[in-house]
Amino acid sequence: MGQAREVMDRLTEAITSADQKTIGELYAEDAVAVTPDGGELHGREDIAAYWRQMTEAVPEGTYTPVHSYEVGNTAIDEGFFSGRNTGPIQLPTGEMLPPTQKEIRIRGVDLATVDDSGHIVDYRLYFDEMEFLDQLGLLPPA
Repeated sequence: MGQAREVMDRLTEAITSADQKTIGELYAEDAVAVTPDGGELHGREDIAAYWRQMTEAVPEGTYTPVHSYEVGNTAIDEGFFSGRNTGPIQLPTGEMLPPTQKEIRIRGVDLATVDDSGHIVDYRLYFDEMEFLDQLGLLPPA
């Protein structure tokens, strides 16, 4: 197991345990992250704020891995994030939605590129945002 894999595993553990301090420490000061719901985030502080909002929305979330890879200085994970929405959800507009109390289970793929100092410099998260909103009951009926 290389450094990228170790850092990604620490990030996953920090997210599922809502360890905000560790989440922030794992990213480089000038890191860039791209997520379906947050868009392009620049810098450790913005990325940590994104994860803070997510861990507050689903505070007891769990992650079930399906596939884990490491290619050079990049770790790639595919798996399921599950939990109950018991905290508010912030929309891209800044509007806050109250908790739905609904269970979610969404498949996602994460890619984290790590520099020589062991910090994530580039992070990509992919998941079906429409499926997420549907499971929360936030989409109009079909």
